[in-house]
Amino acid sequence: MKRFDCMKALARRLSDELVILSLGASVDEWYNAAPHMRDASLFQQQLGCVSAQALGLAAGLPHRRIVSLDTDGGMMFNLGILATIANEQPNNLFIVVWDNECYQSIGGPPTHTASGRVDIAAIARGAGVTRAHTAHTVEEFDKHCAEGLAAREPYLVVAKVSGTVQPDIKRKHSDGREDKYIFVRHVERTENIVIMGPSEHN
Repeated sequence: MKRFDCMKALARRLSDELVILSLGASVDEWYNAAPHMRDASLFQQQLGCVSAQALGLAAGLPHRRIVSLDTDGGMMFNLGILATIANEQPNNLFIVVWDNECYQSIGGPPTHTASGRVDIAAIARGAGVTRAHTAHTVEEFDKHCAEGLAAREPYLVVAKVSGTVQPDIKRKHSDGREDKYIFVRHVERTENIVIMGPSEHN
């Protein structure tokens, strides 16, 4: 199945959630698949940091649903986050792992999941994230999105997607610094809080 099709299915279910996103082609795909979520999405987080940042956001905003759009390569960089999530048990965290079995953005060398022996959902369950599943079709994935967004415990779905990038889509034109401010101002506006106030002058 194609990641872009999965993204469109997920996007149809989102309204006021906050989304943390990884690097690579998934950035431009999400930018196009979920235009109504652009301000609510923090783009271009480093490998190994996506689900960790999502956990921090889930802890800081426990009344808000947080969605982590991680990757197989990124999750393999920081498997320890699964144990932390299991121990902390946030009831508002939904994790998607796009598993295309390669590091697509650097030319496509295989990740560990390409061997057929490494199962991220099984690793998550072993770490204590009991609701961890794998989806092979868009229909399966959409079902897990519905369940994961309604769950009152951590929920993870590994989406086994092809390495094909959606062609002819609009490139996201903002950089990481601008993305940060867009996201923070969205959180401030929707939560009626101040995160980054005006600079103080001595």
